[in-house]
Amino acid sequence: MTIRRFAAFAALTMVLLACAPAQAGHSEAEVAAVLESFYNAIRNGDAAAAMSLIAPDALFIESGRLETRDEYEKNHLPADIEFEKQVAGKRDPLRVTFKDDAAWVIATTAYDGKFDGAPVQFVGAQLMVLTKEEGTWKIRSIHWSSRPLVP
Repeated sequence: MTIRRFAAFAALTMVLLACAPAQAGHSEAEVAAVLESFYNAIRNGDAAAAMSLIAPDALFIESGRLETRDEYEKNHLPADIEFEKQVAGKRDPLRVTFKDDAAWVIATTAYDGKFDGAPVQFVGAQLMVLTKEEGTWKIRSIHWSSRPLVP
């Protein structure tokens, strides 16, 4: 009798697992590709491509200021494009963490060069939050901070 119960339990478990919806696995590479596309668009001066990766209700934080998506596009993005045209950054590997359909990414980027003729040396830290909706990752928030580069 015990073997029959075990066999029935095993068969029922296999049927339930086969019928259950599959959990969507998330790929660090997918999330990294969105962020690389965002930064590449900025480096290439393609504001439309950069903004296409940002959710409509996204918020940005830098230097203690909060910006909406529209404010970022009008005020901050043009400055980011000018900066990235002049100063190359070296990004450390991304650290990606997932929870359900959300991902947060932590990265640091060292900048050493000249911007508008003035020397710049600093490390920027980024915390980016993305969500996956209808199979597409969108940037929901970015928090930037920086500190002087110490050789």
